[in-house]
Amino acid sequence: MNPNKPTVQFRFATPQDLALLRHWDEQPHILHSDPNEDDWNWAEELARTPEWREFLVAELDGRPIGFVQIIDPLLEDTHYWGEVPANLRAIDIWIGEAEDLGKGYGTEMMSQALDRCFSHPEVTAVLIDPLAYNTAAIRFYERMGFEFVEARTFDEDDCLVYQMRREFWVQKREFDQSSK
Repeated sequence: MNPNKPTVQFRFATPQDLALLRHWDEQPHILHSDPNEDDWNWAEELARTPEWREFLVAELDGRPIGFVQIIDPLLEDTHYWGEVPANLRAIDIWIGEAEDLGKGYGTEMMSQALDRCFSHPEVTAVLIDPLAYNTAAIRFYERMGFEFVEARTFDEDDCLVYQMRREFWVQKREFDQSSK
């Protein structure tokens, strides 16, 4: 095991995470990524477990550090992504506290989320939609290997849509394994 690699594990979010998720929603670095303060309706959504969505809390040695949502954008009930083909996933990801930024936790969380998405053999690509002005998030996604697809407006937000294709992720993981 690499001693420099963070030990991050996912667990399913539960209604007991309500206060934590509301707290994270108020953090300046998260508000920067969600300036219109989209209402996640945490109390209601944490009680639901639709087949098309996973709410995950990332923990570092048992301490909650971040959140990941993975959805099937074709089946998701608000149809946020509009008309999309089958066999995609979409990810929302964030680190909860500013002091946990820049430590590799986001990279580990995204890697695990992508592995989770592509563990389903039918999934061909994963989508993300950072705000067009969020250059730090865009650099992060590009470093991970996401490819730009299009500029798009979702509700009031000007976003850039990126995708990670299965073939690229599989090759990247094989390269990472062979270089150990």
